[in-house]
Amino acid sequence: MTELPSGAAPPIVEAIGISKRYGPTIALADARLTVLPGESHALVGRNGAGKSTLVGILTGLRASDTGEVRFSGEPAPLISDREGWRQRVACVYQHSTIIPDLTVAENLFINRQPTERGFISWSTLRRKARELLDRWNVAVPEDMRAGDLRVEARQLVEIARALSYGARFIILDEPTAQLDGEEIKRLFVRIRELQAAGVTFLFISHHLQEVYEICQTVTVLRDARHIVTAPVADLPKDRLIEAMTGENVHLGVADAAGRVRDENAPVALTVEKLAGDDFADVSFTIRRGEVVGLSGSTSSGRVGVAEAIAGLGRFSAGAVRIGDKPLPSGDVPAALALGVGCVPKSRHKEGLVLSMPIADNTMMTVSHKLGPFGFIPPAKRSTLAHEAIRSLGVVTQGPDQLVSGLSGGNQQKVVMGRALANAPSVLVLMDPTAGVDVKSKEALLGVVERMRQEGKAILVVSSEVEDLRTCDRVLVMRHGSIVAEHKAGWTDNALVASIEGIEAQ
Repeated sequence: MTELPSGAAPPIVEAIGISKRYGPTIALADARLTVLPGESHALVGRNGAGKSTLVGILTGLRASDTGEVRFSGEPAPLISDREGWRQRVACVYQHSTIIPDLTVAENLFINRQPTERGFISWSTLRRKARELLDRWNVAVPEDMRAGDLRVEARQLVEIARALSYGARFIILDEPTAQLDGEEIKRLFVRIRELQAAGVTFLFISHHLQEVYEICQTVTVLRDARHIVTAPVADLPKDRLIEAMTGENVHLGVADAAGRVRDENAPVALTVEKLAGDDFADVSFTIRRGEVVGLSGSTSSGRVGVAEAIAGLGRFSAGAVRIGDKPLPSGDVPAALALGVGCVPKSRHKEGLVLSMPIADNTMMTVSHKLGPFGFIPPAKRSTLAHEAIRSLGVVTQGPDQLVSGLSGGNQQKVVMGRALANAPSVLVLMDPTAGVDVKSKEALLGVVERMRQEGKAILVVSSEVEDLRTCDRVLVMRHGSIVAEHKAGWTDNALVASIEGIEAQ
């Protein structure tokens, strides 16, 4: 147990000597974590480092094989004591646990609704919900359908629900993964306000810049072990990455600033006066061997344009041409046949079948070409799957491993493999490095550069600066229209100013 100065409050949570195995796999080995009251403490590490296992142990969802967890100096409750755990800790996950078809009030007090004469007292429920929301300054209507809330508002409702049990230690798991710049700023303001009110946060993110913006202390896990805990101010980004990877590296992204473009290369993609639900009059072209970024806030329309080009969404006016061939609206098979490969925005909802093996996922778009009636000869399936795994650097037990057992970075590589299986001439990549660790990000962006060199036209749809660094030019959307274009060599300040709609300083 950590020695404390006389009179100092004990850590709000302390994990000591935590080990966990799953068969031959070591998930954690003598790991430790100490979080002090009132701080925002970052927990970082590459996919597979042990973060999720540690969170499961800290929230009582699984027991460690060895070690001890203490809350405010007292031993953690028994695993069976769910109420005891709820009073001490809660986790707001990247994928919301809010039930969309219930109201905010119903979500706040689910399974503990106030009753009167054996029936739910709806007036009391709404009153208690309003009091809870007001106490923690969550400005949403208590009778609003939860599914209609913005992502950041849903997260705040989940935090308020956790606080209502008495917990003052909240784990935030990739809280900004689905937020744009302004939403992230608002969330961080609320986190700081909650800290000032006595709430402690464990902040898990692959976006290292956010660690420096919101956290006071950082703990790094690598290969299931504790590597370092230090004040954020004392750990420069290069040393933090080195602690995460075990290598003295920087993010090796191909910067397009010095690249010479072939202005006479054939046009591979034409978008002309395209209009849809959240965009209008969008026009641009991409030549073979060119990488174009499409950026903007979550509500800018950039995802709608990308999905229209990939056949995932419909357009109501304008045209999309692959080469000189028109693409029908909302027709994925037609897009595949014309040579469009796509990494969709959500790998879990649109990119993968988690219950299927790697091999079947990577060949999903071409199975009809590999054998009669979609039956693929086993030898061909094995050869193609091994080639995809090798070329993309997927860390796996083999092509028959279920993708549900892969880390986030390796899952995203499988999604990329599926997009490339059709030998596309045009690649549409939506948030291609979202939720992956530093080395996986580097590997995925390396694939983008390799595809560019092979002459593919690539549209990178993202607000992540590192994703856009590899682009020959970046188009910025706002309120459904393209409002700016930045050629390679742009500064971070200029690009972010365009995305946020402010004047660069």
